[in-house]
Amino acid sequence: MALMPKRSKFRKSFRGRIRGVASSGNRVSFGEYGLQALDAAWITGRQIEAGRIAANRATGGSAKVWIRIFPHKPISGKPAETRMGKGKGDVEYWAAVVKPGTVLYEIGGVTEEKAKLAFKRVAHKMPIKVKMVRRVPRT
Repeated sequence: MALMPKRSKFRKSFRGRIRGVASSGNRVSFGEYGLQALDAAWITGRQIEAGRIAANRATGGSAKVWIRIFPHKPISGKPAETRMGKGKGDVEYWAAVVKPGTVLYEIGGVTEEKAKLAFKRVAHKMPIKVKMVRRVPRT
């Protein structure tokens, strides 16, 4: 089942622009390893769920996987071969707005090789370039 908010203040939103790099959510906080976005994009709820399933299957269910993004943005679309006008289209799916540097997933309780394999599988499901990052100890 695709991720979506339980309720939202407004049914539809403007498209907006994704500018700059992530200032928050850009470091590994929960697990030992993270998957960090290198590009800006909208990542759909289905893509997030596909990545979660791929990570769990690659680790054999032995790892703890954290999803660090959530699709809050409603993306609407008009049906094909529809004339102009008649208002904005219905919500087709929900997407997470991701800036470069955002940590998408985190993984813990596994070796680095297993985490690397899991994130490689997840990377194939993502519409953007990603890289694996390691947790930096607080000093």
